Amino acid sequence: MAEAKATLSNYRQSPRKVRLVANMVRGKKVDDALSILTYVPKRAGLPLKKLLASAVSNAKNLSLSTDNLIVKKISVDPGKTLYRSLPMSRGRAFSMRKRTSHVDIVLAEAKLKAKK
Repeated sequence: MAEAKATLSNYRQSPRKVRLVANMVRGKKVDDALSILTYVPKRAGLPLKKLLASAVSNAKNLSLSTDNLIVKKISVDPGKTLYRSLPMSRGRAFSMRKRTSHVDIVLAEAKLKAKK
């Protein structure tokens, strides 16, 4: 079974927040996932929508039928963490961790269930 893949590296949002949106589309059909990502009120919705569109384009290049594609796997892993310091009063500095995410998506053709 052929699969189409796409990756998004070093996306500047924490993996915990991106996973909330990724969990909404896991296992869904591509058309349903695109409509969910269009109207989700989270910042990660637009980059994940672009990533899903890229995976669909990769599927077309592999000659897969885009009618019955599903989101087989979507994983959000932590990327590099940027360490910054925030100046405070009395010469102190508080550390800030700016987290990044790596998102991988795999699309596959859905198995059609035969009627009995």
